[in-house]
Amino acid sequence: MSNSGQTKKGIHTQLAHIGNNPRDFYGFVNPPVVHASTVLFPDAATMASRNQKYTYGTRGTPTTDALASAMDTLEGSAGTIIVPSGLAAVTIPMLAFLSAGDHVLIVDSVYHPTRHFADMMLKRFGVEVEYYDPAIGGGISALIKANTKVVFTESPGSNTFEIQDIPAIAQAAHARGAIVMMDNTWATPLYFRPLDHGVDVSIHAATKYPAGHSDILLGTVSANERCWNQLHETFVTMGCCAAPDDVYQVLRGLRTMGVRLERHEKNALEIARWLEAQSGVAQVLHPALESFPSHALWKRDFKGSSGIFSIVLNGGGEKQAHAFLDALRIFGLGYSWGGFESLAVHVWIGDRLVSKRSYGGPIIRLQIGLEDVEDLKQDLTNALAAAASA
Repeated sequence: MSNSGQTKKGIHTQLAHIGNNPRDFYGFVNPPVVHASTVLFPDAATMASRNQKYTYGTRGTPTTDALASAMDTLEGSAGTIIVPSGLAAVTIPMLAFLSAGDHVLIVDSVYHPTRHFADMMLKRFGVEVEYYDPAIGGGISALIKANTKVVFTESPGSNTFEIQDIPAIAQAAHARGAIVMMDNTWATPLYFRPLDHGVDVSIHAATKYPAGHSDILLGTVSANERCWNQLHETFVTMGCCAAPDDVYQVLRGLRTMGVRLERHEKNALEIARWLEAQSGVAQVLHPALESFPSHALWKRDFKGSSGIFSIVLNGGGEKQAHAFLDALRIFGLGYSWGGFESLAVHVWIGDRLVSKRSYGGPIIRLQIGLEDVEDLKQDLTNALAAAASA
């Protein structure tokens, strides 16, 4: 069945079948893993005109096309580029749409490497970088200037999970001619489809839930008709293409992403609600909890929640945070998330400029994996006891 036909099916059916047609490859269920640089032409005229589907490895193969097609189906996009990491998925579209003298607005709760790229590279290239409060909503119109070309959103926010009013921001940005980008890694297109809410360019670290096994680095960027050609041209010009084996592994990961996300969501919500009642926990930062400040926006726009959220310990500092982490036995201490295993990290938000606030204690980010919930609760109980006695 074609990908267009699959969009009328349920999400699990889509995930099982999108991306390639087995009839294109002799009936094999999975597409070939094409390792390619050189592509041969049948004659000089075709070589001169480049009038054939594939011309060089950096410009696409059946393997990259399969994953890009799958993402287009999930995103409702005009096209998708596949890049070697989630950070590359952030930097390529920014470079595609920003030039010296332009102004970019970036949410203050953004992923730190995104901020580092903006502060180090974009500013060096003559781009004016400004950060805005994640709660600004349609009020962002007051910050948009004549030279504002991009509004960069991330919802929920990195580490503290603020939900942005994406439709209001998109409306304000488009009224002034700016395009809107969104890092949608937390929700995946299963739980939030950015282009349906006014976003022009949707960004994912496919390293996370699409890959799902903590062994692949990959990024995807999907764009609407308005932005696709410019995004694709920049991608081709920069030669920032992903390796075929990694692309194939992410396509394979997509097949089970739906059922994995359901388990991540169920585990994370049960643990988040349980943590709200535990001594030693001052606050649980999870958008799907009724206690969360921007819960209403999450409920309005999102179809579900994933497995990552944060808790605020009830007082203390680095000593208590380290005691908590060091007492964990099932949770690993490591960056990234979206894999099958639970992880924990002490997060730092000292780089924020316009949305600074004190949470009153250390912030611990938890990635809830696919383990048994009762085992994870016991691990967290031990960690909370260690933090309290530190």
